[in-house]
Amino acid sequence: MPYRKKPTIESDNEPAIESVTEQVIEPEELLDDPQIFPDQEDTVTFKRSHFYAVLTVLAFAAGILLGYVVWGMDPGGANALNAQTAGQASGPVVEAPVTQQAQYKRYDIPTDNFYALGPADAPITLVEFSDYECPFCRRWHAEVYKPLLAAYPGKIRLVYRNLPLTSIHPDALAAAEAAMCAGEQDVYWKYHDKLFSSEALGNSTFIQYAQELGLNMAVFEACINDHKYQKAIQTDSDFAINLGINSTPTFFVNGLALVGAQPLDVFKQVIDKELRGEIPK
Repeated sequence: MPYRKKPTIESDNEPAIESVTEQVIEPEELLDDPQIFPDQEDTVTFKRSHFYAVLTVLAFAAGILLGYVVWGMDPGGANALNAQTAGQASGPVVEAPVTQQAQYKRYDIPTDNFYALGPADAPITLVEFSDYECPFCRRWHAEVYKPLLAAYPGKIRLVYRNLPLTSIHPDALAAAEAAMCAGEQDVYWKYHDKLFSSEALGNSTFIQYAQELGLNMAVFEACINDHKYQKAIQTDSDFAINLGINSTPTFFVNGLALVGAQPLDVFKQVIDKELRGEIPK
């Protein structure tokens, strides 16, 4: 879902279709002026329109005769043309060879000093930019997160980075602050999991989860009230936006971007190719 949604302007105007009305020109009538020649009994008088009609018929007949003579002299002409046309229509269709290879772009995503889960030397580093209030992020956490780590034991290092979409998720920033404050007492990932399992966030929820995990409440509440980690979270978000990330969740598998709450199979396809060395470095 978008971080800073750019206004989209939809036009209600359909392309203008000019109605072109052609002027209908009525044919002029041929005004015949029949003249009677009583003294010329042996002559036949034609109207001009009759004469043109007869002339048209004769010209048409002459054209047919000429065509018969020409084609009759080359009996293979028509057949050859038909054979050529048939050959073009029934000939094999040859597809142009595909020479362009898939393009892969790796992004340089810093991972130091961010909360990480898994071996530091794991062959796969999976960086997640996410939002605790984002429903798609919660879905990925519920459906993919644990099965993915279980499918590659010891091979994935998951790094979590914050991208709270504050314009549409009013509690996302506070949730990220609460997780960081819980991290001071070494329960970041447990608190992290509780936030993603919650349907409703807010200060009462943050306090409840801290109590359930047995945190020092005075220290925890002071951390939240002082907004101790707000600047660090904002810096994290700014990095993501400047990189071009505009939706959550967004992932990077060894620098290769995967956008959205993709299913487990999609992650496994990319990770398997990466482990086999099939994707250019």
